[in-house]
Amino acid sequence: MKITLDELRAWVVVVDTGSITAAAEQLSQTTSGISRALSRLEKKLQTTLLHRTTRRIALTEEGQLFLAHAREILRAVESAEEQIAQRREIPSGRLRINAATPFMLHVIVPLLNEFTARYPLIQLELNTDDVVIDLLEQQTDIAIRIGELRDSTIHARSLGYSKLRLMASPEYLAKYGTPASVADLANHRLLGFSQLEQHNLWPVWQREGEFLPIAPSVSASSGETLRQLAVYGQGIVRLSDFMSREDCATGRLVPVLADVTRDMHHPIHAVYYRNVTLSLRIRCFLDFLSECITQRGLL
Repeated sequence: MKITLDELRAWVVVVDTGSITAAAEQLSQTTSGISRALSRLEKKLQTTLLHRTTRRIALTEEGQLFLAHAREILRAVESAEEQIAQRREIPSGRLRINAATPFMLHVIVPLLNEFTARYPLIQLELNTDDVVIDLLEQQTDIAIRIGELRDSTIHARSLGYSKLRLMASPEYLAKYGTPASVADLANHRLLGFSQLEQHNLWPVWQREGEFLPIAPSVSASSGETLRQLAVYGQGIVRLSDFMSREDCATGRLVPVLADVTRDMHHPIHAVYYRNVTLSLRIRCFLDFLSECITQRGLL
């Protein structure tokens, strides 16, 4: 005869509550029913699991060993039931997403037709900020953070890394010349950030092992503004691959100093608060975004 889940559950609850009577109350069964379940279990296993008296129960050595396995089996069954139940649910509700403008425009927005077709009942609210926001204060479900994470109170899922390169438009280079060395950058218009000074380190070395800090000729608070300035021939810019891929494909931007560009990447995370269980709509978006980035090489 095979062991049943009801027998395992009765056994574990008896151990947890400390008595057959308490287990019967918790499982809404009779004490005789619980007692018979334990007897059947011991008979099937051909061993004694519990020493029972009128006052207390005590686990045998075999009982202690079997308890760990019983708990693991019940947890696995509960997890499977939960996953099947979740598949029956229809993800719905408002989902508030925050990201820097470039990531929103170049990564998230192009995927939304596919996402909304897959999850038509999720109502998206898309907000952009070029500085780190407080998720609770801004009532945000998911925020995309580019760069190293500093807040340890939030949960994060890594989406990957985006490589940084120097770019300029062919029109700019035709007018001002193409720099042949890092030193030549001193004679060019450099586009950089006005607020995020850490982003004004460029992936070329000023000296061995040291990235080049730049003083922008034109500065802006948004990476998307800097991209547009570069496209319109205003200077040389440092851009993440996810921002410049289409511009490079169409020839609007071309790499600068590619032969001396050093390895510089930005980690990209989706961050969120999680109390007990992650809501289905948040998990759906995280899985969808991660899947698309991985399979299509969007970063």
